[in-house]
Amino acid sequence: MNGAGRDLRIPIFLGITVVLWASAFAGIRAGLEFYNPGHVALVRLLVASLALGAYAVVVRMPLPEARDLPVVALGGFLAFTVYHVALNYGEVTVTAGPASLLVNTAPIFTALLATVFLGDRLRTAGWVGMLISFGGAVLIALGEGGGLRLDPGAFIILIAAVSVSIYLVVQKPYLRKYGALNFTAYAVWAGTLFTLVFVPGLGGALAAAPAGTTLSLVYLGIFPTAIAYVTYAYAFSRMQASRGASFLYLVGPVAFLIAWVWLGEVPSALSFVGAGVVLCGVVLVNTRGRTK
Repeated sequence: MNGAGRDLRIPIFLGITVVLWASAFAGIRAGLEFYNPGHVALVRLLVASLALGAYAVVVRMPLPEARDLPVVALGGFLAFTVYHVALNYGEVTVTAGPASLLVNTAPIFTALLATVFLGDRLRTAGWVGMLISFGGAVLIALGEGGGLRLDPGAFIILIAAVSVSIYLVVQKPYLRKYGALNFTAYAVWAGTLFTLVFVPGLGGALAAAPAGTTLSLVYLGIFPTAIAYVTYAYAFSRMQASRGASFLYLVGPVAFLIAWVWLGEVPSALSFVGAGVVLCGVVLVNTRGRTK
């Protein structure tokens, strides 16, 4: 169990992560009303970088070793540049149902990659739990999207899911070396550098957008990015990777509840059923699916 069962910060941090990441979808949609997808990603990451940079200066955070810079660059590119840009473009071109379903393939990709590269093993019950949760995600997608017709833009969402799955597996050994906060900060800074290609036109967008929309992007940078990626990295580093990834399924159900409150989007009865199925699957993975 590597001490996970005795560390109360793990469930607390997982809860913080799920709520903050779920809130990001409504925040992204608010930002996309006045900013293009690249600008949403750039402003979000700039804010996150500044917040983490301020903390780094205060605590005198050490820099990563030179030999680890390629991994930091890869992680930042995958988890922050590719994932956020692809997700933003996906929210423009893909309807809610298919988008949420494709994002929910990330835990499966993570579990498969962790099995191959980290030697993680789930029992049969664990894989059954993963499939149950994915089935719940299908119900939510049907309930929220009015169907699962995919268009070519759906491939962009799939790229986002795969990229963040690779990052989760790649980062795990480095979380032990640097700690969750430090490595996440390094990756955010690297991802921000790659996202600077979207600087052209940002000044005009900032001047034209309402203050409330820009504040939504500031919120995205501080809470779902600077805070939530750190809290998840802390929990993920102390859990079997497949189990940690299973909690990502909870983001969807919480997201539609937040959209209900924030955007007034009333979820369907089918979405509520799907949320219950997702929860059952996550519980199964984390009670009967783990290896000794």
